[in-house]
Amino acid sequence: MALGYVRPARPSDAGEIARLQLATWRAAYRRILPRHVLDNLDEAYLARRWSAAVQEPPSGAHRVLVAVEQAEQSYLVGFAASGPADAEALAPGEPADALAEGVAAVTDLLVEPRWGRRGHGSRLLAAMVDHWREDGFTRAVAWAFDADAATRKFLTSTGWEPDGAGRALDVDDMLVPQVRLHVGVPTEPAAS
Repeated sequence: MALGYVRPARPSDAGEIARLQLATWRAAYRRILPRHVLDNLDEAYLARRWSAAVQEPPSGAHRVLVAVEQAEQSYLVGFAASGPADAEALAPGEPADALAEGVAAVTDLLVEPRWGRRGHGSRLLAAMVDHWREDGFTRAVAWAFDADAATRKFLTSTGWEPDGAGRALDVDDMLVPQVRLHVGVPTEPAAS
């Protein structure tokens, strides 16, 4: 396991979060999303969106966390974002109240592939769970690409399960299937 830690994202992290997102998507999703879509993603645009998410979250329960690996230097190696479940967390045709209060939604959980399998994803997920517990969430949901076996395997290995919901994202006239996973938020921290 790597020496590392998780902390809240800072405004100065926005550019590096955007770089990580782009690098990770281009590596992990190259067989899932159309190449031209990945090639045309604008890093500066993503950085502005992350800056806004960090500096002006919609609520106190919306958080962006970063994973840092410590060596001779410290490196930002991954990030996670979550907040209260909203319309984006719903499956097509689900009523607005299908995900009741008390449900958190993961919008992003990425570790740059070259830093994978070093415990960073687990640390990010554990930190999110701690925040969800503090905020009174009792359940969490996350969408994953059906073809993204790595993300689905990681989440299911930590207790997440598909909840039966599915959707297909229209990515430049290509439908990309996703499955929704869910997990109960433990009321007590895990024993160390």
